[in-house]
Amino acid sequence: MGAGAFLLLAAIAALALPRAVGSIIDHGFSRADAALVDRYFIGLIVVASVLALASAARYYFVSRLGELVVADLRLQLYRRLLKQELAFFETTKVGELLSRLSTDTELIQTVVGQSASVAIRNLVMLIGSLVLLVLTSPKLSLLIVLGIPAVVVPILMFGRRVQKLSKESQDRIADLGGVAGESLSAIETVQSLGRSKFESDRYERVVRATLDTAKRRIQARASLIAIVILLVFCAIAITLWVGAKSVLEGTISGGELSQFVLYAVIAAGAVGAISEVIGEVSRAAGAMTRIAELLAREPALQDRPDASVAQPFVAEIAFSDVNFSYASRPDSPALNSLNFRVAPGETVALVGPSGAGKSTVIKLLLRHYGINSGRVTVSGLDVLDWRVSALREHLAVVPQEPVLFATSAMENIRYGRPEASDAEVIAAAHAAEADEFLRVLPQGYQTPLGERGVRLSGGQKQRLAIARALLRNAPILLLDEATSHLDAQSERAVHIALERLMQDRTVLVIAHRLATVQRADRILVLDQGSVIASGTHGELLAQGGLYAELARLQFSHTMQA
Repeated sequence: MGAGAFLLLAAIAALALPRAVGSIIDHGFSRADAALVDRYFIGLIVVASVLALASAARYYFVSRLGELVVADLRLQLYRRLLKQELAFFETTKVGELLSRLSTDTELIQTVVGQSASVAIRNLVMLIGSLVLLVLTSPKLSLLIVLGIPAVVVPILMFGRRVQKLSKESQDRIADLGGVAGESLSAIETVQSLGRSKFESDRYERVVRATLDTAKRRIQARASLIAIVILLVFCAIAITLWVGAKSVLEGTISGGELSQFVLYAVIAAGAVGAISEVIGEVSRAAGAMTRIAELLAREPALQDRPDASVAQPFVAEIAFSDVNFSYASRPDSPALNSLNFRVAPGETVALVGPSGAGKSTVIKLLLRHYGINSGRVTVSGLDVLDWRVSALREHLAVVPQEPVLFATSAMENIRYGRPEASDAEVIAAAHAAEADEFLRVLPQGYQTPLGERGVRLSGGQKQRLAIARALLRNAPILLLDEATSHLDAQSERAVHIALERLMQDRTVLVIAHRLATVQRADRILVLDQGSVIASGTHGELLAQGGLYAELARLQFSHTMQA
């Protein structure tokens, strides 16, 4: 409201300036009107002061509005991204999404916080100046009106091309973010394999493509600006020529001609400014198209209207004739008529060769994907009938590669239960065998761990993940290769922590190392997405088959080592 009022006031003040100048020329320098000189010049200063203050206020209110609008847009977009299913992030580069959150929204901020007000102000000034041109000299104003179509038509023609190129340019910028994010997030691998030059060349190719698109966009906008300026000032030159002849003929005064010229300049400036804004809007339109696509995208996995929270909760898991294929590999089933049940308080291990479908089981339990057919139940309720947030509250996961954030150790553990006190966090760290190494860090529990926990070893990261799961205190525990890639000393510490974590819980363990699952109540052997054997470690060894072969290979290799 305030922005609109000050915008209108600034436009009125700007339109009043030519009138004041015309009055000064006609009366301010005449001996007969010497007594009015002070009044006219004071009036000019007052108008200029109003223009200055109104322009400043307009800038403040409109810029503030732009910041608020874009902040809300970024928040909506980020919330929408967090709701997308896991498959979405497997096919979309994170760097590209970050580009949408930053570069694209900045363009929209420029339009909303600056360009929009400039366009509205200049549109008001254009209309006002045209009206005042007619009132000052109908004859001369006719020339201006006839010149407007000659300016508007090129703007419309070139504006469409600029908008198309602007969208293409934003796409290329998003590609830049995707390539850079991918290589920088794997910088250790890039450097270890000596692929720095390869990644640099790959990024250069995208930079070149981005630059070529930007050049074409800039060329189109430059052509538009040149045509607009040439046509506008040709119209002004013709108008001045006709006006000068009218002054000589005595049909208008010198002050009126000056006033008319200033209004014509204002009108021309307004048209030029609007053409500039059209270019900015075209760029923002391209960015907004991509943002709108993300905002409109509904997650593939959503709660049903009648979704339940299933109280009271029973820590029981069951898979019944479950079939599942990843969208990227529809012809290669990850799970094939999978059947098993985990009773409350039972520890069940899933073993088998790589690609047998073990990790897929955990992803389906967490509802990262939807199954093709069959039924997955938790606490006797189909996971499709659960409210997703309520389902995940009952599950704690210790992944193969723990994810740590660039914050303190305290906050990384508390991520499992944000409302936990410092004492509860420290108790969880104690139980996870993490307290000892955390206390010797430079700032103890408050030490920033760096991006992805770069300051910690693999075993230390794993123990922090266990501490996070302990703090979460969920009745069902999912362990996905929680001891892989660890040295013997770290593995022993992690095993001690896991034994504490597994007490009084229903546990589903995935492991390649059979030594980690020998104490499980039951071991399920998976191959090609199906259970092919079930029993304890001793029973499966006695049965022979795949499990006995895996055990023979692993344990003989360990003895040789």
